[in-house]
Amino acid sequence: MGEEQREPWVVGVSGASGTPYAAATINGLLDAGESVDLVVSRAARLTLIDETGRPFRDAHWREDLAAWLGRKEDALDDAVRYHPAGDLAAGPSSGSYPAKGMIVVPASTAAVAGIALGLSKDLLQRAASVTLKERRRLVVCLRETPLSGVTLRQLVALHDEGAVVLPASPGFYAGGSTAQELVDFVAGRVLDAAGVPHGLYRRWSGELGEARVARAE
Repeated sequence: MGEEQREPWVVGVSGASGTPYAAATINGLLDAGESVDLVVSRAARLTLIDETGRPFRDAHWREDLAAWLGRKEDALDDAVRYHPAGDLAAGPSSGSYPAKGMIVVPASTAAVAGIALGLSKDLLQRAASVTLKERRRLVVCLRETPLSGVTLRQLVALHDEGAVVLPASPGFYAGGSTAQELVDFVAGRVLDAAGVPHGLYRRWSGELGEARVARAE
């Protein structure tokens, strides 16, 4: 893919629990032929170790990302770029950097606060602020419960700025019977909000509802 043609999705992974949601979302983007600019926060590195048992290191990011996603390392070369969270000079920090939009998955309450207040304390927050000011699509997949009044107000502020606030709430009507199927449902809804086609879950239809009513009777 030529440099002038590349228009990635920026994916920010914050420190909230829910790294499987991030992996499924990134895999969905790659399966759809999209390119990805990845930002992993410092807190997310700790969560990754807790939830996957593997580190995520700047110097070995391809190896670590391939293991996390279950993909071959060489398959990431043209599709993914990684930017350390402390690199505020990276491309996604500027509005002139071409990007389709940004997905923050999972989004911690700290990330929500930083984006809503425009703190730009790291590249994840800065890239999200840029996405808002450039009127690009921003999807914030919050993974936290319960929510305080402060966080609720910050989420409303993000909504009012044009972001899609998408809690990590799996739907059981799609027939998910495994944890991965429920993860894929959330990732699919994230991709729906981003406008990216996928086949991660079975969509609701009138026929599906009628069949279930018939079985119940």
